Amino acid sequence: MDIVHDLHNLMGGFGVALSPINFLYCLVGASLGTMVGVLPGLGPLTTIAMLLPLTFKMPAVSSLIMLSGIYYGAHHAGSTTAIMLNMPGEPTSVVVCFDGHPMARQGRAGPALFVAALGSFFAGCVAVVVIALCSPLLASLALDFRAPEYTSMVVLALLAAAVLTGGSLVNSIGMVAIGLLLGTVGTDVNSGRERFTFGLGNIAAGIDFVAIAVGLFAIAEIAARIGHASRVKEAPASDISQAVPKLRNLLPSRQDLSSSWKPILRGTALGAALGVLPGTGPLVSSFASYSLERQLADDPTRFGKGAIEGVAGPEAANNSAALTHFIPMLTLGIPAGAAMALMLGALTIQGITPGPMVMQDHPDLFWGVVASMWIGNLMLLVLNLPMVGLWIRLLTIPYRFLFPCILVFCCIGVYSVSNSPADVFMAAGFGAFGYLMLELDCKPAPLILGFILGPIFEVNLRTALVVSRGDPLIFVTSPISLGFLLVALALLLSTSLPWLRRIKGGTGRARPSVASRTYEPEDLPH
Repeated sequence: MDIVHDLHNLMGGFGVALSPINFLYCLVGASLGTMVGVLPGLGPLTTIAMLLPLTFKMPAVSSLIMLSGIYYGAHHAGSTTAIMLNMPGEPTSVVVCFDGHPMARQGRAGPALFVAALGSFFAGCVAVVVIALCSPLLASLALDFRAPEYTSMVVLALLAAAVLTGGSLVNSIGMVAIGLLLGTVGTDVNSGRERFTFGLGNIAAGIDFVAIAVGLFAIAEIAARIGHASRVKEAPASDISQAVPKLRNLLPSRQDLSSSWKPILRGTALGAALGVLPGTGPLVSSFASYSLERQLADDPTRFGKGAIEGVAGPEAANNSAALTHFIPMLTLGIPAGAAMALMLGALTIQGITPGPMVMQDHPDLFWGVVASMWIGNLMLLVLNLPMVGLWIRLLTIPYRFLFPCILVFCCIGVYSVSNSPADVFMAAGFGAFGYLMLELDCKPAPLILGFILGPIFEVNLRTALVVSRGDPLIFVTSPISLGFLLVALALLLSTSLPWLRRIKGGTGRARPSVASRTYEPEDLPH
């Protein structure tokens, strides 16, 4: 009966998603997502941060549908330039370069693009069903969570984000700590006193989420791209146009389809499972899928030379994980990644408290967004395959023409939220801070997760300690809370011990950035 009830709610969600205004926003989101997925360096995080101010003026359902379309649209489209130019539009499409571009050089760009689009669409459809079936179950379990369970779950989410983000473990944990501290700025809920405001009245209610998001993910990214362009000579537009392989035929052969369907199934299942876990998501899923396909292949030496399995599996895992990333955000109020944290902020801006009650209090929002994902995936088929030439031509636009427009739009958006010039200066300050952190190889994603989850952690930690009269053992007497803490400890130990051995042996080495390198199968971690 529960499955029948969920499917009935999903059908109601299609009614919400197919309304003219929501359908339009879904199309806008999918189109913008495709565009930013093709353009290296722009990305869904920057675009979502830029558009956050607009969500103040939009209905909650429409805004989340549009932001969701940008997110999964970018992950869907990143493979286009990875296959055609060996230039991933998104970091999650790096794996597709390994075999997608060799296929293009062999004159098989069409089958590679077709299989990538087909795998993404199938994985997206399956992921929507997984969300519809698993989210109500997870939300019902979460209703039994008390303050200790929520506190331990937030600890696990923050540690997972720090450990699995990549880069230095110490840097990631430090960024989480900075985010937690920034989340404490403002008025103390219990005492009513101002904390860490330094007499500034405009942050008495806390640091504005839009300002910090735009600063860290839009302004800082622009500064980083400008800095990179000044050190590395940008390729002329004509060079890019001449480097595009000829697109002769889109339809794959029977052999291509026969070799692809099993990797697509495996990639879909792997991505759906890993996408739910905080800190993993599409990037980890696509690498794991490629590694799995290479291990299962009869002839692993084919990989890196144009094996279509190396395109089908990772692309399916990428899109599947991108969609199931929504499950913990929509049902638990715990973002599984930086993009989900921005969408969580968009919900909060609308006055909606994320968590297990969203499905009961706002069923039109939850089921409308889930249904729009299937509609958006169908749109992406039309936007990607027939319009490949248009998206490739976008790469001929020099970045120096794009960033002034983006910067002006960011400033206007931040100012329009509360008509406060102080917010614009705050966004600029966080942009400078974000650029400095990027130069120091400190990624901003753990910081924004700490900022979003900090207040949730503080409220539940205080509540748990009040209930237990200050006894910290309350966090280990609950089996669920103890389980979360043990998983967090195991994750931290499993990552820190090899890291400590590498530091002791002096084997650590810097890795080039995504924007400044080409990709080969040897880049895959063993």
